[in-house]
Amino acid sequence: MVASPVEIQSTISQTLIRDFDFFAGNKPSLVLPKSPLFGTDGIRGRVGDILDDCLALHIGFWAGLVLQRAAKSGVVIVGQDSRNSSDSLAAAVTAGLTASGLEVWNLGLVPTPCVAYLTGISDAIGGVMISASHNPPEDNGIKFFGAGGAKLTEALQDQIEAGIRGQGILPIDKVTKGQHYDRPELIRDYLESIKKPFSINLQGMRIVLDLAWGAAVGIAPTVFKEMGADVICLHDRADGNRINVDCGSTHLAPVQAAVLQHNADLGLAFDGDADRVLAVDDRGNPINGDYILYLWGKSLQAAQQLPQNLIVSTVMANLGFERAWEKAGGKLLRTSVGDRYVQAQMQATGAMLGGEQSGHILCPHYGVTGDGISTGLHLAALVKRSGTSLSHLAAQSFTTYPQLLVNVRVENQELRRNWSNCQVLQSTIAKAETAMGNQGRILVRASGTEPVIRVMVEAFDAKLTQHWAEQLVIAVQKYAA
Repeated sequence: MVASPVEIQSTISQTLIRDFDFFAGNKPSLVLPKSPLFGTDGIRGRVGDILDDCLALHIGFWAGLVLQRAAKSGVVIVGQDSRNSSDSLAAAVTAGLTASGLEVWNLGLVPTPCVAYLTGISDAIGGVMISASHNPPEDNGIKFFGAGGAKLTEALQDQIEAGIRGQGILPIDKVTKGQHYDRPELIRDYLESIKKPFSINLQGMRIVLDLAWGAAVGIAPTVFKEMGADVICLHDRADGNRINVDCGSTHLAPVQAAVLQHNADLGLAFDGDADRVLAVDDRGNPINGDYILYLWGKSLQAAQQLPQNLIVSTVMANLGFERAWEKAGGKLLRTSVGDRYVQAQMQATGAMLGGEQSGHILCPHYGVTGDGISTGLHLAALVKRSGTSLSHLAAQSFTTYPQLLVNVRVENQELRRNWSNCQVLQSTIAKAETAMGNQGRILVRASGTEPVIRVMVEAFDAKLTQHWAEQLVIAVQKYAA
């Protein structure tokens, strides 16, 4: 018999009472890695390895103390995706938060941007999303939002981690326990906020939605239908065993086939927590974040709503996109991979559009965080206003340089972090850069969300791209052996 979330939380609360001496500053009761817990998008990993209910409990407690110190007492909003582990992790985080004295509003199954939005418009002092985004079902994660809905600063994350490691400097007293409440009715406020910016309806458009068995299953179809579109849904039930498996934004084949089968105007593929989206045009061609940024940028540029004609993207942005945007009178500013870095650069420069090739798009005109459903609506509305097809718009934008991205699995975390010390790999990179000159780019980096080293090569010539990608992958494999 499977325990209910309430029963799980009761059990966890008893653990919390037993562990109170740890919270008060005694020896840690957790076995933690030496490397930082927080990555580029919260704490993420294989459930049962480092990330489990016990750690989630401690994370919740220390996050509660840190949030209260930063913004005084208040409410924390918690949401989750459909993974099998999300119920118990959400219950554990909630138990920790309430033990710190906070009130918790549980939304249940929602996209990540729903948590960010509701945190931003309410008096909440923080938000928590239980999700591993585009990762496979066996992974999960915990990511935080501060008051206002923006991602929690690294400084506050560091304070939470210090507490978890028994190095916290915050005073710990016996506090009055908070309460938690189920608040699914708030989701409708988020849904209405997505539709509000659009004066145009999508009547006459047929749109395929791949919901990836994830967090968007209850919201995205409703939004697009209420906007007037004829909607065809794929993978449209919450299924923790199949979230992101051969579907969604990491696997476009199903939505490509459905667009052609149903003669649709476009397809939209979300990831597990729906903070990003990739598209497919009416001919079945993939439309990634570079194309979305270019087309949205041109729209904002024409409306004089794009300061300095500036778009912020990452080192992954294609050279074809960059050169076409410069030709259109714009400027592209690159950051490290991760939407938090894009957002930080946008805040520093006043940019109003930014994002990643993976389909995570940020536009402060419409929200404080990336939102796949909102981005999909903007793309559909842009096509509707143009009076033409998405394939035509994409063809008129730019030609992508051939790009290969290969993930090389490296389980050893120290090797992943210190890959730049490998002389053979550095020598191979130098040879590739010399061979390609200004006609290509090399990017090698350790993933912040998965146990892999990512190798990216792009060049004007496809054979050159293939050759140097193979050489770099061989070098990484030798390093990891």
